[in-house]
Amino acid sequence: MFSGAVGPLGIGVATLWLSLIVLLPLAALAVHSVSDGFGTFWSAITAPAAVATLRITVGVSLVVAAINAVMGTLIAWVLVRDEFRGKKFVNALIDLPFALPTIVASIVLLSLYGPQSPIGLQLNATQPGLVVALAFVTLPFVVRAVQPVLLETDREVEEAAASLGAGNFTIFRRVVLPALAPAILSGTGLAFARAIGEYGSIVLIGGNIPYETQVASQYIQQQIEIDRPANAAAVSVVLLLIAFLVLFVLRAVANRGVRRQEEDR
Repeated sequence: MFSGAVGPLGIGVATLWLSLIVLLPLAALAVHSVSDGFGTFWSAITAPAAVATLRITVGVSLVVAAINAVMGTLIAWVLVRDEFRGKKFVNALIDLPFALPTIVASIVLLSLYGPQSPIGLQLNATQPGLVVALAFVTLPFVVRAVQPVLLETDREVEEAAASLGAGNFTIFRRVVLPALAPAILSGTGLAFARAIGEYGSIVLIGGNIPYETQVASQYIQQQIEIDRPANAAAVSVVLLLIAFLVLFVLRAVANRGVRRQEEDR
């Protein structure tokens, strides 16, 4: 009988590939970040410019993740629960940020929100401009995480709640949201992780102004250009740790929610 297990050989191949593609490069980055000693590493990540760029990066990314959590869920709901003209086109449009080179997105956003904005809205070299650019490239994460869960949601439970007199908001809060929460958290975590490391979409519209709009990826490039690769590696390690911590916490919360749902059943 086919069990679906790949056996020791499959596990070995998967582990080897993961090591070559992910673990070894990350280990090399970590080693390089402390190549000049832990004192230099600490100085690199606590320098005023580094602290400012990390603060801006994390702050803007948190705002973008929160926006995506709400708007991504809403868009997924519309795509699953509503019928309208052009639905297939909109559904395909969601994945465009995955396929479009991010530098192209930056050019488009600069044309729309730059000094020559055709709509009279100038966001160039501002933190709201960063939010718009990062929201564009991270949009699909929450939508694609929530969509399949919505498709599998049992509509009969919602109908039963409605028959008992529950309003739409109550049904969403007490019935639908608990089922969607793990997917929303997972998609939000991925959106945050993508946002803190993004470069292409903000390279033009962001302005790269130190202490104002310079994000970590731009600061890292700057350190490499002035021949300070150890500093660049140190800030990169901090970004990796932040992303890993956020993903770990959100995944743990999501798993706990799933276990609670299974226990309630």
